Amino acid sequence: MQLRHYLQFKDFTAAEYGHVFARVKWIKERFKRYEPYLPLHDRTLAMIFEKQSTRTRVSFEAGMLQMGGSVINLTATDTQISRGEPIEDMARVITRMVDLVMIRTFEQSIIERFSAHSRVPVINGLTNEYHPCQILADIYTFIEHRGPIRGRTVAWIGDSNNVCNTWLQAAEVLDFNVHVSTPPGYEVEPERAGLYGTDHYEEFKDPMDAVRDADLVTTDVWTSMGFEAENEERKRIFEDWCVDAEMMRAAKKDALFMHCLPAHRGEEVTAEVIDGPQSVVWDEAENRLHAQKALMEFLLLGKVTP
Repeated sequence: MQLRHYLQFKDFTAAEYGHVFARVKWIKERFKRYEPYLPLHDRTLAMIFEKQSTRTRVSFEAGMLQMGGSVINLTATDTQISRGEPIEDMARVITRMVDLVMIRTFEQSIIERFSAHSRVPVINGLTNEYHPCQILADIYTFIEHRGPIRGRTVAWIGDSNNVCNTWLQAAEVLDFNVHVSTPPGYEVEPERAGLYGTDHYEEFKDPMDAVRDADLVTTDVWTSMGFEAENEERKRIFEDWCVDAEMMRAAKKDALFMHCLPAHRGEEVTAEVIDGPQSVVWDEAENRLHAQKALMEFLLLGKVTP
């Protein structure tokens, strides 16, 4: 089978996502019925973490074990990379011993260098630029609650970070729209986001304009990992970009709220919203598990049918 990696959302076509989302549904329903499904028996996933993780660590490890495989968890200090081993050499060695690699790291160039020398599929568990596994789960969650996302409007409020960049890529691949509102100086950088064009997103100075008639309102922490020194300044600058009940009322009546977590109640979102009836953040978090199981199945086994 042709070697495939999952480094950005645009690495798959709309048709391939259609298949993956169908598999997420099938795998999740089987899991809920306590019916074993072990297609990755005797396969091994290596997880390499240079950044801290809760949901990515648990969802990938649990998912691989639930599908019959095994997992090796590595941090930078566990490997010779902390002593200067080139990432290319690390890739050449590790991928002769395992079947799949997930990396959570800093610059996108790191995972690209690793994948260029890998003999097995490589998955982006998060980089400074992109977070495709998160948006894979988010879009499945939307489909689960509201049906197809094509033609819908997603409002992104806050920092134009790696999650925002990935929503923008997803909009181009799956043909929906993203309204982005950020404070001045934190706008979308199309080249960094890896965009083909600007047909599927629009920027708004006022977050209330961005959320108007949106089907989904979503946000993230104001200070991503690696930018902690800017935390106090960002709290001041982003103060008007807190998703509150007033913003949700401006969106469609049945609009959903999502947050990739961890969340800071009272900063990027109020407790009333994240713990309210429109919030699907816990479904969203759970779906990381099922979406990534379908992703690993696709990368290792191709198009599986029930």
